Amino acid sequence: MSDIIEWVLEMRVQDGQADKVQPLLDEMVAATQADEPGALHYEYYMNTDHSLCTVLERYENNTAAMIHLGNFGTKFADRFLAAFAPERFTVFGPAEDDLRSALAGFGATHLEMVAGFHR
Repeated sequence: MSDIIEWVLEMRVQDGQADKVQPLLDEMVAATQADEPGALHYEYYMNTDHSLCTVLERYENNTAAMIHLGNFGTKFADRFLAAFAPERFTVFGPAEDDLRSALAGFGATHLEMVAGFHR
């Protein structure tokens, strides 16, 4: 099986925060791309009226996911949580206890792979 950790986080944009979302996302994407080689996939999607946002993230392993969460906590967490209200958070893969603990505050649901392959 794979060591890859993936997650899908669905969020609602907080009232009065719409104008702050794109600059924040641009900054987060640039920082993740520059500083986190273990981040394999990091994409944000929004509905047409920009009231809902979904982020798709994939990390090569637990260590890479924890590095991302450390950077997120240090650089972006306050602004992110002011801009977004998380509604559903699903984590896929063999999340270790430290990662599960780090994501517990977001109400993450964890799913383990039971069949399939990765190329």
